[in-house]
Amino acid sequence: MVLITEELVRKRSEHNECVISTLEELSLHQEDIEKIEHLQNWCRDLKILLLQSNLIAKIENLNKMKYLEYLNLALNNIELIENLEGCESLQKLDLTLNFIGELQSVEQLKVNSHLEELYLSGNPCTDYEGYREFVIATLPQLKTLDG
Repeated sequence: MVLITEELVRKRSEHNECVISTLEELSLHQEDIEKIEHLQNWCRDLKILLLQSNLIAKIENLNKMKYLEYLNLALNNIELIENLEGCESLQKLDLTLNFIGELQSVEQLKVNSHLEELYLSGNPCTDYEGYREFVIATLPQLKTLDG
C-alpha cells in the first residue's frame, strides 16, 4: 500500500522549493495511493489537487481544505460521493471512471455552492434513466456536467 508521505509531497513540490505548507497545486497521480491522508494538515492552502489514476476507495480527510477549487479523483475506486462539505471553494470535481453507483450521493454536493463543473462519466450512476435531469435539478449552479 502506497501512503501519502511528507517525503512524497515534498518530492512533488519542487516547484515550490519543497515548501509544502504554502503549496497551491499538488499532483499525486499514478502513485498507487489507496487512502487520502495528511494533506489537510500539511497543505491547507491547496487550490488544485490531482489524485487521478490511483487506488483510492473513499473520499476522506479533505474537510479542512477550504481553498480547494479543483479536485481530480478520476480513475480510482470511489463508490460514494461524500466528505466534501468542508471544501467551501470547490468549483471543479472530476470523478470520471470510478464505481459510483448511488445517484443520490450527488446530493452531498449541495453544500458546495461554488461547484460549476462535475464529471461523473464512466460511473454506474450515469446509466440511470433521468441521470442528467436529476443532477442538474440537484445542483442547479452547474455549468458543465460530464464535459
